[in-house]
Amino acid sequence: MHSWTSPDIPLLPGQAPTPRLFNQASGEIEPAPGTGGTAGLYVCGITPYDATHLGHASTYLAFDTLNRLWRDAGLTVDYAQNVTDVDDPLLERATATGVNWRELAASQTDLFRGDMEALRVIAPTSYVAVTEVVDEIGAAAAQLVEAGFAYTVPTPDALQRGAEDVYFDAAHAESATSWFLGMESRYDHATMLELFAQRGGDPDRAGKRDALDPLLWRVAREGEPEWPSAVGSGRPGWHIECAVIALKCVGENFAVQGGGADLIFPHHEFSAAHATALTGQPFASIHAHTGMVAYQGEKMSKSLGNLVLVSRLRAAGVDVRVIRLALLAHHYRSDWEYTDADLALASDRLARWSAAAQDAGTAVPADAEAGTAAGTVAGTGAVAGAAALTLLGSLRAALAADLDTPAALALLDGWFAAADAVPALVVDAVDALLGIRLTD
Repeated sequence: MHSWTSPDIPLLPGQAPTPRLFNQASGEIEPAPGTGGTAGLYVCGITPYDATHLGHASTYLAFDTLNRLWRDAGLTVDYAQNVTDVDDPLLERATATGVNWRELAASQTDLFRGDMEALRVIAPTSYVAVTEVVDEIGAAAAQLVEAGFAYTVPTPDALQRGAEDVYFDAAHAESATSWFLGMESRYDHATMLELFAQRGGDPDRAGKRDALDPLLWRVAREGEPEWPSAVGSGRPGWHIECAVIALKCVGENFAVQGGGADLIFPHHEFSAAHATALTGQPFASIHAHTGMVAYQGEKMSKSLGNLVLVSRLRAAGVDVRVIRLALLAHHYRSDWEYTDADLALASDRLARWSAAAQDAGTAVPADAEAGTAAGTVAGTGAVAGAAALTLLGSLRAALAADLDTPAALALLDGWFAAADAVPALVVDAVDALLGIRLTD
């Protein structure tokens, strides 16, 4: 599946430090380095309906910031993202609206791609629909059955007599691998049970060995899409999809698995479990998550319908840079409530920065030494050039400290308020690190 066109990113002198991120699995802020000059990133993509709301956009901007910082540190970024283009909620929406589920998925994925390109989000290296890798997912489910990590459960409503759903055996995975329940989430059992029931799990399913065992493969039912596989005709469970796509596109034990905080459990917990059972290796070094965006007093969600859509803001004439600044004004791990004041503050910030940037000088060469660069910022002088390099270092340090975009915006507010002239290096830094283009 094609993704979207990535923006051009200015090269900056010097390099960013290794970013540090909060790791849900350890509860600590840890370095997120690359291996062999490459950093691997897997971020869970959308289920394509009701795209793209500001909660989505906030997540993908957070990991876009990480992507930009890694690149500024001289790393190649191997970034994969999925599209869950067959899933119960998607099928339910298609049925409710009388639209073919494939057509609904395709149209909403196109809308999402357009929003990401408009927001100047760097495109994934691999953008993979679940329907493109069903064969690999079926084979992975069969491998887990063969290795004793999965079992079947009687399925009276199966389309084919005797066909049975396949479930992951979490207890066996705990006893036979380095993974254990709660390893990624650090949640207690009661919390897991509550969230499992809320987020697509079936704790009361008869025949399961444990209430928390997740579905690996759903055998075919009447009226549902199905694919042949070694474990019967049907379709994948949710968590195994991301495990297989990540392993296929990013590999084992990559740097960062990311997504919204509502994916911590059960989705990310069991994606990691499935991958470890398949490979014997850890899934990711750091599990990073974004906070929830609320609107009108509730978490912004498809089920509640309280969505602020990027496409509608764009259609209303809101500058996409304003949308981006409004989201970056909140730390990626914070829960916050969106109001129109967020756009107003971001619009004012963009106006102030853009007005100051109109006098920017000639860009500093990307390979310039710090001392030389300070004196080659045309029209600003060595003092302003040196100050610009100091600002660049401060921006890099703020972003490397758990992607602290609010601190970076505050640094720039101070710079633009005080500067008599703005070196092009500052304009390039805002573009390269924050994705905001201030000049044409």
